[in-house]
Amino acid sequence: MFDIGFSEIMVIAIVALIVIGPERLPKVARTLGHLLGRMQRYVNDVKADISREMELEELRKLQNTIQDAAQSIEQSVSREISDTESELKGIADASGAKSAETTVETPPQASPPPPDRAPSPVTRQDSPQLELELDSKTEQPPRA
Repeated sequence: MFDIGFSEIMVIAIVALIVIGPERLPKVARTLGHLLGRMQRYVNDVKADISREMELEELRKLQNTIQDAAQSIEQSVSREISDTESELKGIADASGAKSAETTVETPPQASPPPPDRAPSPVTRQDSPQLELELDSKTEQPPRA
């Protein structure tokens, strides 16, 4: 804080002892110590308040930048959505006009019937469950 050396402090103490006197010097020193402590606490509080205000200002700036970024993203997304909606409406209108032009109905095509095939014989390689079903039908004990 102040650039006071030990020798300067000794000179001040000797002058204070002579001026104040040995009887009142302890009381004055105690009062001076209390005042210096209060001053240090006040200075520390002011420093803390200033640093808090600086941090608060930085947070406000950060909040503003984030809000600006969020607004720009929201605008771009809404612009994309409106563009997509207009494209879809255009496609729907075009397909509606196209279907109105072609009013001739085409008869549904019948699918050919599936060929009549006999079920293929189940082999033992298909699955273990089928293997058990085959064994129970032929009444043979299952293999281990």
